[in-house]
Order: sequence, then structure tokens, then C-alpha cells
Amino acid sequence: MSASVTSTIRPAIGELEDSLIRRISDAAMGREGVIPLWFGEPDMPTPKFINDAASAALAAGHTFYLPNRGLPKLCQALSGYMTRLHGIEIDTERITVTNSGMHAIMLAMQALVDPGDNVIVPMPLWPNCAETVRVMGGEARRVAMDLEDGAWALDLGRVLDACDGRTKAVFINSPSNPTGWIMPADDQRELLAACRARGIYVIADEVYDRIVYDRARAPSFVDIADAGDPVIVVNSFSKSWLMTGWRLGWLTHPPELGRVFAMLNEFNLAGPATFIQHAGIVALEHGDHLVGEIVSRYHANRDVVHQRLAALPRVHITRPPGAFYAFFSVDGMDDSVDFATELVDRVGVGLAPGRAFGPAGEGYLRLCFASRPDTLSSALERLAPALT
Repeated sequence: MSASVTSTIRPAIGELEDSLIRRISDAAMGREGVIPLWFGEPDMPTPKFINDAASAALAAGHTFYLPNRGLPKLCQALSGYMTRLHGIEIDTERITVTNSGMHAIMLAMQALVDPGDNVIVPMPLWPNCAETVRVMGGEARRVAMDLEDGAWALDLGRVLDACDGRTKAVFINSPSNPTGWIMPADDQRELLAACRARGIYVIADEVYDRIVYDRARAPSFVDIADAGDPVIVVNSFSKSWLMTGWRLGWLTHPPELGRVFAMLNEFNLAGPATFIQHAGIVALEHGDHLVGEIVSRYHANRDVVHQRLAALPRVHITRPPGAFYAFFSVDGMDDSVDFATELVDRVGVGLAPGRAFGPAGEGYLRLCFASRPDTLSSALERLAPALT
């Protein structure tokens, strides 16, 4: 691309960095024999009962435009689902359907962030979350998490100290990608109280809320926020219902923001595909057994991966309470991107480099354990010599 073409691109966009996870995967995608554990998705296809619902919707001619905030029946199903899950009445006026959880995060940033504003972003964190702030010309103000007694922790004092007059939001991803950290309910209450007092939004990415291993679900800001509180909760069909490629998510927000998100949906893409929204209804209403089955599978995978990696002399690893990632450090690894590239070449296993999750992630690798047990066993056998 010529300089005359690139010179007209907004500086905030021109300064964005390529995904380091994609850098590893793109270089090895399609290479025979590589075990791909770099992306955050299961290796199981979407179940037949959800696929059949999409096919039936297509056959019935559900291929037309919908209201910008989503198919009314899906909004009602989401209202019912959230009400069941949290034991609190969540009205449809608080629901907006989005084209994935990633799109939901982008809409939240479009609604809140002006150039020069900042959003507080605890790290390590999936890189796309912080980059949405930069797309809007804002600053993703990083606050490093701590590893204390074998568990990740977030110092709320440091989070609040990082806020200033241009802070629009604090972004919380719990359960966390990549660490599996779960924010305690008491910390959620403390943070929400402080944000209420300062007029700062909480943007809560809760796409892994059902993928936890010591309780039915993770604590949620939905549990404690009043309808009018400055809280926007992001969720997705991708993780809990094996629908990563479908691109369907939703926002739970104050009713007053319904018109805002309707307009933003209109100006971005109008709305998710109609037949996919019909499939979402079926996932919500008939998919509880699926969630239970996959969490049980991930639980067993987590314990096997932790046991085998922890036995390697160079590896330091915590047992994640949520999500489906092993995030571990390796003695002597100076550059996680180079090391992840080397692992693909040497042993044929694709992992995500820790630096992709911000400076606090350097020195770590992320392994997605949402795969078949035999696939994970093969990957661990290959990795062992390189990590010993």
C-alpha cells in the first residue's frame, strides 16, 4: 500500500498492532500434523438440535431484516434466560442482540469512548478488548494483575488510582481469558459502588460465566446492579453452546441505552442474521444439558493438563477456576512469540504467546484445553521435551 493511501488512515487505526495469536496461527494454518490449541474455541461442532433450528428457520423463509435490537422472540428468550440464571427480573428493554460478544464490546466502546478518554483494563487480557478502546482513539490504561499464592488477583486500589477525569469505564473480564481468574462478588460490589460514585461505567465481559468448576456459574455484575446503574454486561453464545462461528451475542444494559445500541447496530450491520437468531432461541431454551456436559468435559481436561504441565521442571502453572485455558510461564523463555513459533516448528503444537495479552503476559503461554482428551494427550506428549 502506497504512502499516499496510508497517510489518510486515522492515526488510531494505523497504530493498531496485528494479533500476535493470529501471527502464530496464520503462519501454521493448514500445516499437516499441527495440533491447534491457539484459539479460544472447542473442537466440537455445534450440536444438531441447534443446527436443525437454523435450517428450519431458513426453510421457513426467515431471511429478512429484523428490529435493530434483535428478533423480539430472542430478546424474550434472553430475558427469560437471564432471569432464570440470576434470579432477578431482567426486562427485554435491557437486552440488545449483537453480532458476537466481540461486536458487543465494540458497541460499548463506540457508545462511551471519545478520543482522549481512557478505559481501565486489567491485564493479562484477551488483546481485542483493549484494542477496541484504541480504535475509538482512547487509551487502554493497563493495570497489571498479581499472582499471589498460586492464584491471580486484582488490586482494586490500583484500578481506582488509575482512574481520572477522562476515565469512561473499567473493563472487567471474569472469568478471565487467559488466566481463568474469577472476580469475587465482594470485589464486584466494591468496584460498582466506586464507579457509581464517580460516574464511570463498568463493562463486564462475562462470556465464560457458565464455564466454571467449583459452582454453577461465576458471580456477575447482573446480580448486584440496579437497572439504571452504569453497567454494561457482555455475553455470547460462542462458548457455552459451541457456537463460535455463528457470531451471536448480547448486551445487558440500562434501559435508557436501548435506543443508543439500536442505532449503533443499525449503523454497523443492522443486526445478526435472522435464521441464526432463531437458532439462538433453541440454544437458550433447550441447551442447559449441553452446558453441563461441556463443563464436565472441560473440568476433566483442566485437571489432566494441569497435572501433566505442573510436572515439567521449567513450567509454573496455576489451576484456573474458570474459562478453558492453561496459562503458564516457562523458565528461560525470553520472548513468548518466538517461543510459540518455535514450538510449532519443533513439536507441531500451536499455543498462544503470552505477550498477546499485554506486557503482563510476557513470559507465559496459553493453551486452550477445550479439545478432545486424545488431542490434548498428544499435544502434551509433544510439548514435554520442549518444556523440560
